[in-house]
Amino acid sequence: MNEKNSERKDWRLRVFDSLSFPTLILSPDKTIVTANQKFLDKYAVSLEGLAGKTCHEIFYGSKIACSMNVCPLSKVLDHKEGHSVLTQVKNPQGEEDWEDRVFSPILDDNGKLIYVMESIRDVTKIKSLERALKETEELFEKVIQSSASAIVAADRDGNILMMNRAAEELFGFTVREVKGEKNVIDLYHPGKAKQIMRDMRNEKIGGKGRLHMAKVTILNARGEEIPVELSASIIYEGEKEIATMGIYNDLRPRLAVEKTLKEAQAQIAHSEKMASMGQLSAGIAHEINNPLTGILMYASMALENTAKDDPMAEHLTYIVEDVNRCKGIVQNLLAYSRRSKPTVGIIALNTLVDQGLNLIRDQKLFGNIVVQKELSDEMILIRSDRNRLTQVIINLVMNACAAMNGEGILTFRTYRDKPNKKAFLEVSDTGCGIPQENLPKIFDPFFTTKEPGKGTGLGLSTSYGIVQEAGGRLFVKETGAEGTTFLMDLPLYVPLDYPDEADSQDWADNEGNLI
Repeated sequence: MNEKNSERKDWRLRVFDSLSFPTLILSPDKTIVTANQKFLDKYAVSLEGLAGKTCHEIFYGSKIACSMNVCPLSKVLDHKEGHSVLTQVKNPQGEEDWEDRVFSPILDDNGKLIYVMESIRDVTKIKSLERALKETEELFEKVIQSSASAIVAADRDGNILMMNRAAEELFGFTVREVKGEKNVIDLYHPGKAKQIMRDMRNEKIGGKGRLHMAKVTILNARGEEIPVELSASIIYEGEKEIATMGIYNDLRPRLAVEKTLKEAQAQIAHSEKMASMGQLSAGIAHEINNPLTGILMYASMALENTAKDDPMAEHLTYIVEDVNRCKGIVQNLLAYSRRSKPTVGIIALNTLVDQGLNLIRDQKLFGNIVVQKELSDEMILIRSDRNRLTQVIINLVMNACAAMNGEGILTFRTYRDKPNKKAFLEVSDTGCGIPQENLPKIFDPFFTTKEPGKGTGLGLSTSYGIVQEAGGRLFVKETGAEGTTFLMDLPLYVPLDYPDEADSQDWADNEGNLI
C-alpha cells in the first residue's frame, strides 16, 4: 500500500511540474506550500527559498497581504470557487508585463478547502495586440470622422450601422437617429438603392462589388434633393456579402463654381461678339449713310418740283419715307457701335424714369396701356450719362408696349440696397412673355421677333452695352405667360457727406441734380 501511495504521489508531482504555466500551491493562510519547475525558473528561486514565505512576499516583497480589490484569494477561500485577476507587473528588465493570475481551490474528500493553486499566465503579447488593435481602431475612427467625404456603412439588409460627421451634416440626421430606424433605401428616390446594388454586382461596370464616381441624387432629412458623387463597395466575408459602404461627395459647391465659370465664359463670349458686331456695324453704317444722303436729297428735290396731283409725287413720297427709315436704322447702327466718352452726371433714378417717358414722341404707342409708378420715396442717385440711360428706358418701354400689343399694365419700380451701394429699376409688362428658347439670344445684335421692317434687333443689345458701360447689369428678372420684368441695377451714388434721409430733398433740385 505504501508503494502505491508513493507512486500516486510521484505521478501527481510530475503532472504538477508539467503544467505550462508557473504555478504555486498555497495554504489558506497564503503560505507557499510548493511551486512547479516553471515557477522556479521564471522567478529564479528554489523550493527551499520559498519555504514558509507568503505569495505577497515573493511577488511584492511585502509583509502586508494584498487587499481584496487586488487579490481574489479571499473570494476563493470564502466561496470555494475559482477566480482570476489581471495584473500589471515589472519584469527583471524593468519593463511592464501583464499577468493573468488564476486561483483554483483544492478540496479534500469532505469538501473542505485545504489548498489554493495559483497559476500565472503571461498575457503581455495578448495585451500588446489588444492595445495595438485598439490604437488601430481609434486611428481608423479618427480617419473616418475627419474625412471631408460623407461615409455611410450598412449591413447586408441595408440597415445603417455607421455614419461619420460629414455624413451627418450632409444627410441631416445623426447615426443615433438612424440606427434601427433608417435603411439606405431611405437615402434615395424609390428604386435607386436597388439599382446601385445591381451596378455594384455588375463586374462590367466597376469590378466585383464596386461602383466608382457615380453621379446620383440623395435625399436629406428634409426631403431636399442633393446631387452627389458616389463611390460604393460591397464588403465580403469569403464570397458572402455582409455589408456595404458608400462615400459621398457633395457636388453643390462644384456645380456652383461650374455655373459661375460658364456664366463668365458666356459673358466674355457675348462681350467679344458685341465688340465685333460694333466694329462691323460702324463700317456698314458709314458705307450706307453717304448714298442714302444722296438719295434723300435728290428725292426731296424731285418731290418739291412735282405737282401734288402728279402720280409721281406719291412714289417720291414713298422713297423719302423709306430713305428716312433707312437713315433711322443707320443711326441705330452708329449708336450701337459708338464708343465715345459718356457725359457723366449725377441724377435721381426716379427723374430718369419720368424723362424717359416724356421723350417718347409717339404717345399712340401706349394705346390702352396703363402706366404705374412704384417709385421709392428714398433719394436714389446714380452717376452716369443721362441721355444714354434715357435711351435704355425708351427701348425697354417700346419693347414692353409691343409685347402687350397696346393693352395692359406697364409698371416702373425703383428701390435701392444702400449697404451694397446698388440702385435698381424694374420695368414690368403684362405681355406675352419671352419664350425660353429666346432668352439666351435677346441681347444679341440684330436678334428680333418682330415682323420684317418693324425692328432692327439693336434696341436691347444697345441698352445692354450702355448699362454695362455704366458699371451695371441689365437682365430678365422673370418672364412667363403673365408678363416680363427687366431689371437694371446700377452703382448707387453716395456722397461723402451723405445727409440724413429726412433732409435728402434739401440738397437736390426738382430734376434730381445735386445743388
